[in-house]
Amino acid sequence: QVQLVESGGGLVQAGGSLRLSCAASGRTFSSYAMGWFRQTPGKEREFVAAISRSGGSTIYADSAKGRFTISRDNAKSTVYLQMNSLKPEDTAVYYCATSLNLVRITTRHDADYWGQGTQVTVSS
Repeated sequence: QVQLVESGGGLVQAGGSLRLSCAASGRTFSSYAMGWFRQTPGKEREFVAAISRSGGSTIYADSAKGRFTISRDNAKSTVYLQMNSLKPEDTAVYYCATSLNLVRITTRHDADYWGQGTQVTVSS
């Protein structure tokens, strides 16, 4: 069993920055891959970014490339999503997720556990 708790969401103006955090507990954090997803009402949950167990490999959705950075601190059992140059279309509930067995998590079907989500609102 893994518990994930996101934090760091909020209201920001377009062009601003936010850093999301996701604290994990329940199993050895360094043994599983992590990812960030987001969802808006009426739409499917979409992939944003993913990071490997060691943190040495990352992958991003096209919408996040060049603006978002995923990182992890295995000593703190925490994964981060630094979001810069935010746009109104980034407004969504952001979720972190984990896969216990896969080396990479890039679709919502890959996830074994989800956090409760944190709201990000970008005003124009």
